[in-house]
Amino acid sequence: MRITFKLFAMLAEHLPADRPPGNAVDLEVPDGSTVAAVIERFQLPPALVHLVLVNGSYVAADQRAARVLAEGDALAIWPPIAGG
Repeated sequence: MRITFKLFAMLAEHLPADRPPGNAVDLEVPDGSTVAAVIERFQLPPALVHLVLVNGSYVAADQRAARVLAEGDALAIWPPIAGG
């Protein structure tokens, strides 16, 4: 199945180098894939996986292994952001 995978800020460097410009890729994942499985596939550092949204809805850290993705979902991940 296909999903849209978006990585923001410094996490975007984990996307494939041959992707089109931007921070998103259309991604083929096996049926039944979870949010955690996609995070592991891209070897995202756990300390940098802060805000995770599926179709705009927050997915807490303790729910990521159980949250199954569906065809057409948009998975977006942000690192912690500090500012002043």
